[in-house]
Amino acid sequence: MSDKQPSVMLVDGMALLFRAYFASAYSGYIKRTSTGVPVNAVYGFVKYMLEAIETFGPTHVVCCWDMGSRTFRTEQFADYKGNRPDAPEDLIPQFDLVKEVVASFGIPNVGIPGYEADDCIGTLSLAYSEEVDVMILTGDHDMLQLVSDRVRVIIMKKGPGNYAVYDLDALKLEKQLTPAQVIDLKGLIGDTSDNYPGVKGIGEKTALKLLQEFESIEGILANLEQLPKGVKSKIEADLDMLHLCRELATIRRDVPIACTLESCFWEIDRIQVLAKFEELEFKGLVKLIG
Repeated sequence: MSDKQPSVMLVDGMALLFRAYFASAYSGYIKRTSTGVPVNAVYGFVKYMLEAIETFGPTHVVCCWDMGSRTFRTEQFADYKGNRPDAPEDLIPQFDLVKEVVASFGIPNVGIPGYEADDCIGTLSLAYSEEVDVMILTGDHDMLQLVSDRVRVIIMKKGPGNYAVYDLDALKLEKQLTPAQVIDLKGLIGDTSDNYPGVKGIGEKTALKLLQEFESIEGILANLEQLPKGVKSKIEADLDMLHLCRELATIRRDVPIACTLESCFWEIDRIQVLAKFEELEFKGLVKLIG
């Protein structure tokens, strides 16, 4: 073991994979092996992951995945994520391939049918933060609800090595929100990318003002009489949707998964990784593994 303060990085696998796919596919050129297997997303994923590990220096790494589109959220709200287009055809064979590459690094792949990767990350971050500092690598601002004394969220931004890192102070400073208010904000305004509406007619500016004044959805509902008439009637008209959207926005932290810290110690077996790189013709990445 290194003498570094132990810390674990939870990688949002789908967020990195989709980002890598679209970052390289927009040019119209899809990187393939000599046998024609598309590998552009996997190649970019490995680059992103290794850059972040190099930058933030975790001692342990876990990668979490969505396992199909049907989850407890689609049971609650049939239209949840219903606006998402199907994955591009060139990306589909890369879903299994990327997990093989992750496994070659000795990183556990974690996912459970019926839940999203976010829920796995939420559950593991809660468990690990009792012992060590946790970093969540993602592009998804929903994860900001998981920030705590020992959990930081690293949002990948455009361009290599460009990150926004959120701890409790940064979240308050930049977004004027606590982690719990991140959920309540989504309940009020909905989320177009996940396709749930929130309260019709309430925008982000109004929602933030309400949360600053009354702290939470409960606080707002307890003070409905004080609200401007228009805002009050909008909330009353959409009360059920408000509660449902808050539930959809809440990352679960009680998913039945376990992944011991010992099993995710970050230590590259170069021979194993090089064999995988050779198979996928990733010559350009060899220099990244020392």
